[in-house]
Amino acid sequence: MNHQLDDEIRQELLAKSGYGGLFRLFGRYLFFGAILVALAVYVGLLFFGPNSLEVLLELRAQKRSLEQSIEFLKKENAKLQKEYFELKELEAEE
Repeated sequence: MNHQLDDEIRQELLAKSGYGGLFRLFGRYLFFGAILVALAVYVGLLFFGPNSLEVLLELRAQKRSLEQSIEFLKKENAKLQKEYFELKELEAEE
């Protein structure tokens, strides 16, 4: 008797809501799931894509390295200029 009552209640609920309600509910979950997946892809691209945080950090490190190279080359250039002018003065005295 319990099974028959359960079946009657199930049939009554299905008749009231129909399959349209079930499909609407499924569609709603599908819609929110698609939005969640799109958001996850977007965040993934922010962290690992061509405009990512990783690329930014690599560029900052490269900038620091280039600035150090510039300072070294400026000092080297000053040293070579001094040597050049000293040699030029020796030639002018002769």
